Amino acid sequence: MKHRVGTSLLALGLGLMAGLGAARADFWSDAGAKYKGVTLHGVTESTPPSNYVKDVLAKEFEEKTGIKVEMETTSWDQMYDKAIKDMEAKTGIYDMVYIEQDIIYAYLARNFLVNTSKMLADNPALKAPEYDEKNFTTFADYFKGDDGGLYGVPMEAFIKIYLYRTDLFGDSAIKEAFKQKTGKDLAPAKTHEDYTQIAEFFTQYGKDKGEELWGTTSQAHTGHPASWYEYVESILPTFGVYNWGIDASKNYAASVANGGTMNSDKAKAAMKYLLHLRDIAPPESASSTWTEVATTFAAGRAAQGLVYGENAAWIASDASKSKVVGKVGVALPPLSEGVMADAESGKGYIGYYDGGAFGIPVTSKNQEAALLFLEYIGQNSVQPGWAVAAPRITNTATYDDPQVKEMDGKLGGYYTMLKNDGKLFAGAPKYPFHAQVREAVAPIFYRILTGEVGPDEGVDQMAAAAEAELTNLGYRK
Repeated sequence: MKHRVGTSLLALGLGLMAGLGAARADFWSDAGAKYKGVTLHGVTESTPPSNYVKDVLAKEFEEKTGIKVEMETTSWDQMYDKAIKDMEAKTGIYDMVYIEQDIIYAYLARNFLVNTSKMLADNPALKAPEYDEKNFTTFADYFKGDDGGLYGVPMEAFIKIYLYRTDLFGDSAIKEAFKQKTGKDLAPAKTHEDYTQIAEFFTQYGKDKGEELWGTTSQAHTGHPASWYEYVESILPTFGVYNWGIDASKNYAASVANGGTMNSDKAKAAMKYLLHLRDIAPPESASSTWTEVATTFAAGRAAQGLVYGENAAWIASDASKSKVVGKVGVALPPLSEGVMADAESGKGYIGYYDGGAFGIPVTSKNQEAALLFLEYIGQNSVQPGWAVAAPRITNTATYDDPQVKEMDGKLGGYYTMLKNDGKLFAGAPKYPFHAQVREAVAPIFYRILTGEVGPDEGVDQMAAAAEAELTNLGYRK
């Protein structure tokens, strides 16, 4: 009898385990059943990572759960405008909004977002077996509040890298001509002086040969924030000016007179560097944002340039969009003396670690269904195809996937650089006043680009405008 009871209990236990396994394997359909027929609405920028969410992951999620996802992909400025207005008016149009790393602190200060960590802790039935915040890279820390909770599930993370044409840099005749002209060997630039010399050489080379080739890209739109971000996030740090030149420890000083560095000699040199490169870049540079810089490089119109890593995959591998497939090398940006040491010590950084997450507005009417979708895109299993389609890595396990390793070779080691050197880059400073200061300063920056004001005078005006806005906002006492 005892033996038979034991056998029966064993059979019952195996049956229960099998049932639990089946339930676990069918988590998405079980969890989604309650929300079947719900349509989630999201808004994001039209970028390679976001388009993958819209075209691939949203459809997979719907097939598994019955929950439809309509992801609106639009321009950068429209994305922000729509998301912020919806959250301010509490209209609940969007169930997910794209949160760029640099704006998260303003959103947290205004209590716009749901704490996804707390929501999962309070609703354990919603917890997907494969979803774990520990799977994310340290980039996820940018989307945590002071309470330690995660307010956005990372969906992209990449660095701004130095791309160069390996076919041009490796051409023996070009190398010889460069050596004769400069006395140096042609190689990816380590300093601003090297970069400028290479840019000047190739712009003249293109002119002499009658080719549509210039020495550098330039993200220098005269009326779009992309150019201002190019200056403060990509160029200033390489000259040793960090956090936009604002020192929070010195009463949020921006001007040199008050302890800031926004109008320092280094900042003014960085501005002149940007202007000179703009002047020897392709003519479309004066109207180029981050998107057009990528298409310029992909069209074979520039020998080198700083390009957001999210575009590296299609530039290097998609022959239907790029004329430089198999001809792309990657390197760290050129730096001034001392900047690398600052980055290695944690005092500074060498460039921008960009990226974003999807967050759930507190005004969403479908928060639980939206949380399921964010868990779905946060799983390790969906990352490899996403990383290959758009070079963004948010989960540490992605680096070891065979598909990603293969693409790493095609990208000249970009993923390896992201993994090993990502720590040298940094996201935007933790400023809740990010947008307000940008809007106060950027118009002056545009006047510098159009020549209405000189670079030195303009940089001084930018520092003064930043301090005036910070005073109005109550940060400077």
